[in-house]
This record gives sequence, C-alpha cells and structure tokens, in this order.
Amino acid sequence: MSELRISDDGNLVLLDQSEAIIWTTNTSVSSNCTVAVILNSGNLQLRDASNESHVFWQSFDHPTDTWLPGAKVGLNKVTNQTQHLTAWKNSADPTPGIFSLEIDPNGTSQYFTLWNMTTRYWTSGIWNGEIFSNVPETASTPSYNYVLQHVSDEKENYFTYAVNDDKIITRLVMDVSGQIKQSSWVATQQSWQQFWFQPIQQCQVYALCGAFGRCNDIVTPFCNCVKGFSPKSQSDWNLGDQSGGCVRDTPLACQSSSPNSEKDKFLKMTNMRLPVNSHNLSGVGSEEACEVGCLSNCSCTAYSYNSSGCSVWYGDLMHLQEQYSEPDAGILYVRLAASELPSSSSSKGTITWIAVGVTVAVLTCVATVWFITWRLRSR
Repeated sequence: MSELRISDDGNLVLLDQSEAIIWTTNTSVSSNCTVAVILNSGNLQLRDASNESHVFWQSFDHPTDTWLPGAKVGLNKVTNQTQHLTAWKNSADPTPGIFSLEIDPNGTSQYFTLWNMTTRYWTSGIWNGEIFSNVPETASTPSYNYVLQHVSDEKENYFTYAVNDDKIITRLVMDVSGQIKQSSWVATQQSWQQFWFQPIQQCQVYALCGAFGRCNDIVTPFCNCVKGFSPKSQSDWNLGDQSGGCVRDTPLACQSSSPNSEKDKFLKMTNMRLPVNSHNLSGVGSEEACEVGCLSNCSCTAYSYNSSGCSVWYGDLMHLQEQYSEPDAGILYVRLAASELPSSSSSKGTITWIAVGVTVAVLTCVATVWFITWRLRSR
C-alpha cells in the first residue's frame, strides 16, 4: 500500500508498499520542520511549519493534466523549462499520456496542443489582450465567470486565470481524448459539467486512433480499426486510449515464406483524409499502374491515385479520418492479405448461385400456376 509522508530531509515523498521512494519533491529544504498543506485553491504546498510564506515546493509549479485558477501554464525563459499539461494515459492510468498543452516555446502568446510532444494539431492563436484569435469565446466576460491574465517579461511567459465568483469551482483538463476541456463543479448534481472544449471536432486530434485506426466524427465510438486490423490492446481501447492503434489480423503475402500465397489486395476507402508523409511514384499514368507500383514494394501499405498522380505510403498509416468532407478528401487503397477481402471468383460464384436460385423459384411458380389451371379445367 502506498504512503505519502515527509522524509527526514524535509521533502514530501511517496513510498510504495516496500517503502521505496517512487516520487519526491526533491527540493532543497532549509528548515528543521516542514508541513504539507492543501490550500482552498487546490495548491499543495510544502512549506516551513513556522513561516507559511516560506514555500519550498508547490504543485501549481508542476501541473499534471489539470489547470486550476491561480496556477500558471507557461515558460521559464531563464531555464527554458515549460509548465505544460499532459493527459493521462487512459481513464484509469494517471501516468503521462501522448497528448499535451503548452505555450509557444518561441515566446508568442499562443497555446499548442501536441501529439507525442512533436506534432501540433491545434493552436489557440495569438492573445490580443482580450481573446485568442482562434477562440473568440475566451473573451474575459462575466458570462464565462473567469478572467485570463497574460504575463511576459524577461524571465517568464505564462497565462493564469481567476474566477469572478468564489463559489464557482472550475478546472481545465488536457483530456485523454486529446481535447482540452473546461468544466465547472455542479454541487447539486455532484459532478463536473463541461462547457467548453477544443478542438471542436474529435477527429482533428492528431493520430487519436493510432496506427491503422480510423476516426469518424459522425459515429461513436469515434475510433475503429480499418478492416483487417484489430486493436493492439483492447483493454487500453476500452479505457479511452486508442493511441496504440491497430495491428494486422493476417500477415501480408509478401511477408510470408509460403510460395503459394495469393497476392495481396487493396481495400478501397472513400471520402478519406489522406495521410501525411506520402511519396510520389513518378512516371505512373494510371490507377492500375499505381497499384502495381505499390504491390512491388512490401513496405508499401497504401496508395492513392488522382489528378496529381500516384501517391504511396510506407509503414504505419496515421491520422486516418473517414467521412472527410474537405476539398482534399480522396480515395485511399489500403493493402491487406487476400484472405481479408472476397475474391472476384467467389463473388462471381455467389452471383451465379443467386441467379440459379431465382430461376428455379420462377419456374416453380409457373409450374404451380399451370398445374392449378389444368386441374380447374379438368373438372
């Protein structure tokens, strides 16, 4: 069983059941006696027991996934360290996940949401003193019950906010969904009520569904695996973390040692947001030639052919969005093992048997009508 205590050196430490330190405030403490206090603001402070103004460490300087009023989210220009929000891995695991929110490290007054600390997929736009350019609803008005403050000097660049009414309890969370969400506590319902979030469309979150996962804003759940793939970790998916993506149900023929394996085929996916990092195959003048070009390379996992020519993708396909209605929507052909798709011969066989069945049914009806007519006339 875990235990939170103040160690002999005055630091706050978290111990596991064997009393090994798994977390510590790890700060220099110049006091013979320290105390840990949670303030009404939600800030956990480690401070001198005899002088409450002497704070050695506070949680507001080390945000996790939650931004509370009075805390900062920004950049220390001296140390180049950021105070950023990081989502949980999933709804049951508070270890750092793959989505984060940070202020522009280049010093401007805008926020970015990032995937894997590398890919930016949403920005607030520049703060003009009243609103962020891409989020006009953040205006400091009484209707939203809070006031944003931006501070930028030679040492720091950060935002903080305060509520207009002390009775209001609010928080902003970097959610496991990759969205930032602002909520208020409703005492009568004993629950958080969300009133603002960004980005608006869930599928704008980069690589939300992981490799070979497809995102659809129109249906729930938003994430599903492409046909021929299954979740890499079903338990993580059930807890809201689809970042692990999907894996093939059947290996590709080009990866098989069997010489009799049927050639791989392609799944046609329409109205798709085409993945980034495509490669152009020059000299390809038709869709058929584009398919052949992809098949000739075992690392090629998809292709698309349009007026711009033949585009192919190698390795994992990320950020797949279907029912995509933007002008750059296209048709994507995803490579699958032949067994994952019906063969043309089986389709023809099915059609043939359907035709035979319909013919037999028609002949049976005709024979029945003729027999009844003959019996009536013979009476």
